[in-house]
Amino acid sequence: MATHDNDKQHLSGLFEVGAERLKLIGDNAKVLMQGYLTGGIDPAAVNERTLRRLISARVLYQPDDSHELKLRHPVTQLIAALVTDESRRAIHADIADKLVAIRGFVEGLREAQRMGDSLRVDSQMLRIDEAVYDLTAQFEEAIYSLWHRLNSNFGFVSNLSDKIRENERAQQQIKRLIDGMSLIDFDELIELAEGHPTLRKILVSRLQQQMSAHHGSLLEVQKRLVELMTRFREQQERSLLVLNMAGFLREHPGFMVGDYSYRSQVPALVNHAAPIVPAAAVGLDKNEQLSDVTALVHALYQELALKRKTDSVSVSADALQGSVQSSAQQQAVEARQQQLKEDAMRYFIHVCEAPEPPSALAFLAAEELQWPPEVWLFQVLGEYNALPRHEQKLFTITRDERRISTFNHVHIIEDLAVRFQAA
Repeated sequence: MATHDNDKQHLSGLFEVGAERLKLIGDNAKVLMQGYLTGGIDPAAVNERTLRRLISARVLYQPDDSHELKLRHPVTQLIAALVTDESRRAIHADIADKLVAIRGFVEGLREAQRMGDSLRVDSQMLRIDEAVYDLTAQFEEAIYSLWHRLNSNFGFVSNLSDKIRENERAQQQIKRLIDGMSLIDFDELIELAEGHPTLRKILVSRLQQQMSAHHGSLLEVQKRLVELMTRFREQQERSLLVLNMAGFLREHPGFMVGDYSYRSQVPALVNHAAPIVPAAAVGLDKNEQLSDVTALVHALYQELALKRKTDSVSVSADALQGSVQSSAQQQAVEARQQQLKEDAMRYFIHVCEAPEPPSALAFLAAEELQWPPEVWLFQVLGEYNALPRHEQKLFTITRDERRISTFNHVHIIEDLAVRFQAA
C-alpha cells in the first residue's frame, strides 16, 4: 500500500509541475516566439519575476553575461515542429535506445505480474504503449520532415549545387530511417509478448501495421526523390554542355560555325541522315509495258502457289522438330541452372571448411568454373539470401563495390567475400 501511495503522490507532483510550466509558456507565448524568430530575448521585455521563473523552469538560459537570453533547445524544437519550420527542425530517432526502454518496461511488467501488483502492471502497460507510440511517431515525423524538404528546399533551390547537397541530405536521412527500421526485430517482440494478448497487440500487431505504413510512405519518398534527381541530372547535362561550349569559345574567340551542307567531308557526328531511296512504279497507262506487267503478275501467282504447297508439307515436320529442340533446350537450361546452384553451394561448404576462405571470384578462378563473373556473383548472393534466417546469422557477407561516377549513386558489386562464424 505504501508503494501505491508513493506512486500516486509522484504522479500528482508531475501533473502539478507540468501544468504550471505549460501555463508559464502559454502566458509568455509572444515573448518566446519573438525570441525564436530573432535568436534572443531582451531582458527588459520581461519583468524580473517572470524571467526568474522561465530560467528556473529551463525554458530560457543565458550562456554568459555578454550574451542575451536564449531559448533552450527542446523549446526551440517544439516551436519548430508546431510551425513546421524545417530550417531549424531536427529529428533524432534513437531507435535502439527506445527498443531497450521497451524491453525494460516489459521486464518490469512481468515482475509486477509475478508480485501481483496490479497498479504497477497498469503503469508499466501505459509506459509500453507510450514508448511504442513514441517510436512510430519518430518515424512519422521524420518522413513528414523529408516530404516537406523535397517539396520546399529540395525542389526550389537557386542552383544545381544546392540541389545536389539537398539530395545528399535526403539520401542520408532515408538511409538512417531504413537502418532504424531494420533494428526492429518482430521475432524478439513476439517472444516478449508471449502469453499476453494486450502486449502482443501493442508490440506486434499495431507496431507491424504502422511500420508497414511507414515503409510505404518511405517508398513514395524515394520515388519522388528519383523523379526529381532525374530532372536535375538532365539540367546538369545541359549546364555542362553550355559551360564547356562557353569555355571553348573563350579559348577560340575566332571560331565560326560552318555550314556542313556545303562540305564534301561531313563529320560522322553530324552525318546521321538516312539515305533517300527513290520511288519506282509501273506505268499502267503505257501500252508498250502491258505485256511485261502481265508476265510479272502470272509469275507472281505461280510462285505463291508453289510456296503454299511447300509450306503445307514442311509445317508439320517443322513443328515436330521445333518441339523436340525446345524440349532439349529446356532440359539443357535446367541442367545448367542446377549445376550453377551446386557450384554455389560448394563455395559455401568450402568457406565453412577453409581456414582462410577465398572470395567468390577467387574461388571461381581456382576451381576453373566456366561461369561469367556477373552470373556467378548474382548466384552466390541469391544463395545467401535464400538461406533460412538462423543459417544466415552463421555467415557474414562483404561486398566489394565501386561507384559508377560522381554524378550517379549506383554502385557495382566487384566481388563478394563470405565468412563463416560458428555460433
